Amino acid sequence: MNPLIEKAALKPYNLTHGEIVSLLSLEDTDELFSAAYQLKCRYVGKTVSMRGIIEMGNVCAKNCYYCGIRRGNPNVKRYQLSEDDVVRMARWSFEQDYGSLVLQSGELESERNTEYIERILKRIREFGGDAFGITLSLGEQTEEVYRRWREAGAHRYLLRIESSVPELYAKLHPADHSFERRAECLRVLKRLGYQTGSGVMIGLPGQTLDDLAHDIEFYHALDLDMIGMGPYLPHADTPMGRGLELTDAYAAAQLKLGLKMIAVTRLYLHDVNIAATTALQALDDRGREQGILSGANVLMPNVTDTEYRRNYQLYENKPCLDENSAKCRNCLNWRVLAIGETINWGQRGDPPHYNAKNPRKA
Repeated sequence: MNPLIEKAALKPYNLTHGEIVSLLSLEDTDELFSAAYQLKCRYVGKTVSMRGIIEMGNVCAKNCYYCGIRRGNPNVKRYQLSEDDVVRMARWSFEQDYGSLVLQSGELESERNTEYIERILKRIREFGGDAFGITLSLGEQTEEVYRRWREAGAHRYLLRIESSVPELYAKLHPADHSFERRAECLRVLKRLGYQTGSGVMIGLPGQTLDDLAHDIEFYHALDLDMIGMGPYLPHADTPMGRGLELTDAYAAAQLKLGLKMIAVTRLYLHDVNIAATTALQALDDRGREQGILSGANVLMPNVTDTEYRRNYQLYENKPCLDENSAKCRNCLNWRVLAIGETINWGQRGDPPHYNAKNPRKA
């Protein structure tokens, strides 16, 4: 075995920055992916956790240069689901034996939005209780808002940093977006007892392997429990995406780099939850399965009503836009079985990293 891979598998955080870069540089990836998959199996077994995603709305106060639902995109048909619709989709997910749910939307900060989420969480908790895991992905908020949502029933929070390198972060966002505020939100979420996750875009224009190694070290520095990262995919209605084409060569390179990031992150952090994101499948029909075989252990199928899905495209070529929730559930189940894995239906699938530190917390 490659001595660096062997060293990484022995214990977490066992690589220098330069060694992380070296693993990300590997062209022959079979051994890397195999070692990361074996490590994943050591911590969670040959099983995958499911998180049904509800895309509650595409109204966003942010104007990020890469995102299809950015505030400045005039070509998006904006929508906001009613509380009843969100709860109905959540109940369907619960009854279909999903052990966990993700509530996602554009970033909004207002008392009205805070109360909207608060009411939804309390209603879901009425039928799901603490056995039904709820992840929020609702962007930057104040500590008080995060606290209210935690008390209302949320267990996890995913807040992607997109790049942990401040200089690169600044190129992705307008001047009124603060890297430090986003990082501080992650620290606040940790203090409030959330299972806390973040992630980055992989293969950004101008991004280096040194930057990606820094991202992996950032996950450790913030003691994160969950990682949700994926390859950068362009959207034509964004400043970054104009003129970029998703060619076969580009897709192959982005997929390979995305899989390497999953594998090296697993080898460096060991016991966190890592998602095989939908962006992988946008690059290759078997992209999410390849993500699992490279060390990921979470899948996040869309359970939003199909009529809304085309209006929530952060990037182009997003898969499963016309596949209803029942078909998506069955499809993913067979895909997982086909690679020798099973889905832990009805289980929250909390990160081993979080459980090791908080054995009695929900």
